Amino acid sequence: MTITELKQHFFSELQPSYPSEEVQSFFSILSEEILKKTRLELALEPDATISVLEQEQFETAVIRLKAQEPIQYIIGRTDFFGLSFTLNSHTLIPRPETEELVAWILELQKNRTEETVSVLDLGTGSGCIAVTLAKYLPQAQVDAMDISEGALEIAKENAAYHDVSVTFRHQDIFSIGELPQPYDLIVSNPPYVRELEKEHMQPNVLQFEPEAALFVPNDNPLRFYQKIAQLAKKGLRDQGVLYFEINEYLSNDMRQMLNNEGFAQVVIKQDMFGKDRMIKATIHAND
Repeated sequence: MTITELKQHFFSELQPSYPSEEVQSFFSILSEEILKKTRLELALEPDATISVLEQEQFETAVIRLKAQEPIQYIIGRTDFFGLSFTLNSHTLIPRPETEELVAWILELQKNRTEETVSVLDLGTGSGCIAVTLAKYLPQAQVDAMDISEGALEIAKENAAYHDVSVTFRHQDIFSIGELPQPYDLIVSNPPYVRELEKEHMQPNVLQFEPEAALFVPNDNPLRFYQKIAQLAKKGLRDQGVLYFEINEYLSNDMRQMLNNEGFAQVVIKQDMFGKDRMIKATIHAND
């Protein structure tokens, strides 16, 4: 089978389920992963022959894509902030708004002059936030926590791959009353999707991404945020900052909750689509 024949077969199998642009994206991603060829190389070598093993790998991918499995889980990795991260079923697929949160943190941190900055990422998942901050803030001492041992194993792999030092802790935040040490910066992208929002979500998210990392009860959607805010109030150093990724529909509730927990300065930031998706808070109004 040639590359042209492979592409024709791939498109005929998946076009009933996905838009053509998405099928093309899948083909390019899988070609880089399986054939080790860029999109340009594919165009220049349409008659190149592929092996039986490569055909089988593409066919397996087609079957998984037909079942709505995300391409990131199929190839076992994704890109985040210019870095490659290993993923599996224990970890969420990082979203663009999480990259925006990290960019916001890095932009604000560049103006701080401390020799070292202590960072805690709560609910680290694949480690994308913790590892990226460790990579781009060389003066940072980074800790990360998660309740999922499976997620922590992947996060450790990602830290090792990028040659950064992150201390990982297996911890349920609801079982502790204080953090292990004071921190200058605490960040979290906790579960925030209400059960009532499930009907608006895509099958590939509902069927494959870990529910525990996504959903919260309708009657208590800020349970993770409130607990983290309580830990941060005691665990942040003077001038310390708390950052969250948030549910776009709950920004006002978040502001009120943080005010109630003693955070005097709360700033909400919109993402590239104009949605309230990030928030930072400090204890003292002059911070």
